[in-house]
Amino acid sequence: MNWLTNFRTPGLKGLLSGTKKDTPENLWVKCPESGELVYRSDLEESWYVTPAGAHLRISPRRRFRLFFDDERWEAIPLPPVSADPLKFKDDKPYPARIKAAKGKLAKRDKEEVAGEASEIKQDDCMAAAFGRIDGIPTVVLVQDFAFMGGSLGMAAGEAFIAAAQMAVARKAAFVICTASGGARMQEGTLSLMQMPRTTLAIQEVKDAGLPYIVVLCDPTSGGVSASYAMLGDVHIAEPGAMIAFSGPRVIEQTIREKLPEGFQRSEFLREKGAVDIVTDRREMKETMARVLGHLMPKRIVSDKDVTGLPVEAPSADVPAPKS
Repeated sequence: MNWLTNFRTPGLKGLLSGTKKDTPENLWVKCPESGELVYRSDLEESWYVTPAGAHLRISPRRRFRLFFDDERWEAIPLPPVSADPLKFKDDKPYPARIKAAKGKLAKRDKEEVAGEASEIKQDDCMAAAFGRIDGIPTVVLVQDFAFMGGSLGMAAGEAFIAAAQMAVARKAAFVICTASGGARMQEGTLSLMQMPRTTLAIQEVKDAGLPYIVVLCDPTSGGVSASYAMLGDVHIAEPGAMIAFSGPRVIEQTIREKLPEGFQRSEFLREKGAVDIVTDRREMKETMARVLGHLMPKRIVSDKDVTGLPVEAPSADVPAPKS
């Protein structure tokens, strides 16, 4: 104990020790572009786009709120998979990493819903929902980078197939928002096998005459960019998103040349023809509605028609898409 602890008045003690507990955590967010601190409530109002234009990562719940009419949707239950098929362990067991990732999401969900019950049960990096975008029935699948970097594993592959089959069953458009560092190494070849499986699921959607739209978010790379992220009828990207197979540092070390400014970013890929549209997140719903309006002009139906099929949990033994 020091002299200040012994001799300060009760009022001074309260002044020095009582205010810290009353200060909310995460009140400010640092913009990665400008470095300025932005008030979190202002970010929430702008869909987590900073004044400098940086598009911060957002949760599946916020994506659904962004896209669906009246912020109403039905969560699509996703099939379970084997938790640790290869008994993989590096510096910690694979199940421990899954548990830690779920705990991270649970903390985020608690902050977002302010103690209310969450309508989304997310066991891996994917979350899916069914609703309307400007009156058009749509299944939206969101890849969550906050869960182990959005890595593609068996659970993500099964979720993709389940969402695609739901789109076919309900004659709805299929939209995916990608954000991933690539395949999940803890699942080895089983992870890589999700690339052809998701490709076949996309073909089923297209065979049904339904649009498949990809929204490329930061980052989209590895096995995801080498499969379903680049097979859309239309590719829409958020500004400044990194879209690549391998990172620029790896490429520079391989070819021993300096890459162009903005290489592998949304705007660069649009100039080269790999991306169709680059649009601000705050205008994303209007852009998506316009695209779907062109691709599904006769698909706008009544609420009764849209909800005619129940959203049921797919079986754990979901058959692979037809080749």
